[in-house]
Amino acid sequence: MQTLSSGYKSLSLLVNLNWDRLFSMATIVLGLLAGAFLGSVISQL
Repeated sequence: MQTLSSGYKSLSLLVNLNWDRLFSMATIVLGLLAGAFLGSVISQL
């Protein structure tokens, strides 16, 4: 039972780390898309 509990704690830590990484990458991609959109709008003026 102790091994099972330890495994769940490790799995929880990995999920938390990966969600943080996914959030960071999504923020970067969103910023790049917003910059490309604004650049295309400004270039048409």
